Amino acid sequence: MSKDPNLVIKIEQAIAEKYGKETVENPRGRWDEEKEREYLSGLKETYVREAEDDQDKVEVNGVFVPRKLFKEKSSRTCPVCETYSFKSADDVYMTKFSCCYKCYIQYVEHREERWKNGWRPNL
Repeated sequence: MSKDPNLVIKIEQAIAEKYGKETVENPRGRWDEEKEREYLSGLKETYVREAEDDQDKVEVNGVFVPRKLFKEKSSRTCPVCETYSFKSADDVYMTKFSCCYKCYIQYVEHREERWKNGWRPNL
């Protein structure tokens, strides 16, 4: 391969011809004080928004969970064993028996009448 001192210039010209002049320009060439101010203000807004989101978290069993994931009407904590559940299978048992699936299997299954009459385990 021959060592052509103008090889880089030729390649740059070919790229500019094929893809446009902007592809070979230095990005700093179009950067000015106004764009710098806009960038820094956008960065500050993003930082403030993220800081607000971090403060809007609730601790659940030692884990911080965003408050927006909670629905005020439904509780995801089992009143029997007091564990928090993300499982959708627990929703059915929470609605019908006011307990999670694990507590249903352990305390309610085959004893639904006793559960409906108000019996609860002493934990």
